[in-house]
Amino acid sequence: QLQLVESGGGLVQPGGSLRLSCAASGFILDRYAIGWFRQAPGKEREGVSCITSSGGSTKYADSVKGRFTISRDNAKNTLYLQMNSLKPEDTGIYYCTAYRSVQSMCSILRGDYWGQGTQVIVSS
Repeated sequence: QLQLVESGGGLVQPGGSLRLSCAASGFILDRYAIGWFRQAPGKEREGVSCITSSGGSTKYADSVKGRFTISRDNAKNTLYLQMNSLKPEDTGIYYCTAYRSVQSMCSILRGDYWGQGTQVIVSS
């Protein structure tokens, strides 16, 4: 059974950092593009970032470019999202996603498999 489990969320002050992790089980991650979505209170879910199956290409939403870094460790079947210079508008539930693809580009709009989410609150 394919499963994605996020961790690392929490409360952080504006300007602070958090590192989210997503552990995958039940499938071989290196055949999948993976990424992160988030959903802020009262807003629609939006794509944040993605990374190709090889890790050779990444993509970011304009709102997080230069502040967030996505990475993956296929040997550990784990995805990461390093979030720096956090802003109150980054508050939301962050979801790890995956879709089967070995293409050289990924899409932040696509997610076939989803984790349960981890809460991030940026507030002073």
